Amino acid sequence: MKQKIAVLGAGSWGSILANVLVENGHDVKLYTNSEPQAQELNEKHTNEHYIHDFTYPEALVATTDMRDAVKDAAAVLFVVPTNVTRLVAKQLAEVLRDINTRPLVIHASKGLELGSHKRISEVIAEEIPADLRSGLVVLSGPSHAEEVAKKDITLITAASDDIENAKTVQNLFMNNYLRIYTNTDIVGVEMGAAFKNIIAIGAGALHGLGYGDDAKAALMTRGLAEISRLGIAFGADPLTFIGLSGVGDLIVTCTSVHSRNWRAGNQLGQGKGLQEVIDNMGMVIEGVNTCKAAYELAEQKNIEMPITEAIYHVLYDGKDIKDEIALLMEREGKAELD
Repeated sequence: MKQKIAVLGAGSWGSILANVLVENGHDVKLYTNSEPQAQELNEKHTNEHYIHDFTYPEALVATTDMRDAVKDAAAVLFVVPTNVTRLVAKQLAEVLRDINTRPLVIHASKGLELGSHKRISEVIAEEIPADLRSGLVVLSGPSHAEEVAKKDITLITAASDDIENAKTVQNLFMNNYLRIYTNTDIVGVEMGAAFKNIIAIGAGALHGLGYGDDAKAALMTRGLAEISRLGIAFGADPLTFIGLSGVGDLIVTCTSVHSRNWRAGNQLGQGKGLQEVIDNMGMVIEGVNTCKAAYELAEQKNIEMPITEAIYHVLYDGKDIKDEIALLMEREGKAELD
């Protein structure tokens, strides 16, 4: 059934998810705060800064007016950087109060709020009260916008406390190249999505330093152990971390040049400084802020996360990557499953 959907955020993932929804027969308005970007999408049907050599359907309409995007929408999809999620949620709440509607709110961003260390769904729930929305769903998993744009086979997860809301999102997005599974473990899905970006920076750094597949496999395996350890401490289901938003997302982010976090780590491994890497990227590197959040949460919960700690020291204390790797390898021996 055709529905009106508002997508907030016209970056690579937001614009491609909007494209999926249009291809699935829905009426989609894509909100951006950039007038030149909206003009490019509407007139040229391109979004070159984020997705090269891709033409969007003429039916996809971009706007800089959030009210126009959200009016009469059955669902509103957030795909904005973590550091502006609270601001955009506040703006949306004002619009929803004004137009007196209760859409299903979905988010497809990956990270934790800097400072509060709150998950994105927690931030959205704080700013958009339950009386302004019909539900809240997290959409996450191993996915690159560039590959979904090419209609490569992609499987991701829709998670919600209300399984019917998760099924609604499943029906909105699923087609012959994008398959959606449902889950009720929002905590695990969001934490897996956020923390894998830290390990991806490490994987990129190993590549930049010239290490081989053995080292990368070791990093991903032990990185998953750290992600699971911290997520479980906050109430996540352990099984979520061996699913799409856990090991699945970890694999794709740690092995692909499409990953900004991997590319950032690769440049760090080649000897570039963090600020130079950030300047070169031109887009948000979520793993940098998430690493700080994970490091502080691990200290708070007294959870051992040596890989995260090593990456934190490189990013925030200016430590040498090779020295941190040596310290990791020289740690006292322990049982694998401890």
